[in-house]
Amino acid sequence: MNRRMTLSKLTPKPLTLGKLLPLVLPLLWLAVLGSAVQVIYARHKAREEFVRLEKLNSQRDSLEMEWGRLQLEQSYWSSNAFVERVANAKLQMSLPQTRDVRIVRP
Repeated sequence: MNRRMTLSKLTPKPLTLGKLLPLVLPLLWLAVLGSAVQVIYARHKAREEFVRLEKLNSQRDSLEMEWGRLQLEQSYWSSNAFVERVANAKLQMSLPQTRDVRIVRP
């Protein structure tokens, strides 16, 4: 009989739901609140990054428009008609007459 009493003292008694609930419930509440805070933070960060992305897209679009305008301006400035017009107007240059042209051969 002594042996039976010592064995019953050594074996742990299973926890019942009534004893386990007060221990686990606060931990579950903390886990739920922690995950809710993480969801809120993640959504906030996602919105911030989306706003940043939209600003960068807008900046990219405006830079692409400016690049197109600069390419048009460059093609205009390098056209033969523009160069000839500037040479005539600002530098008073003109095509020489045929009698004024001299061909030099080596």
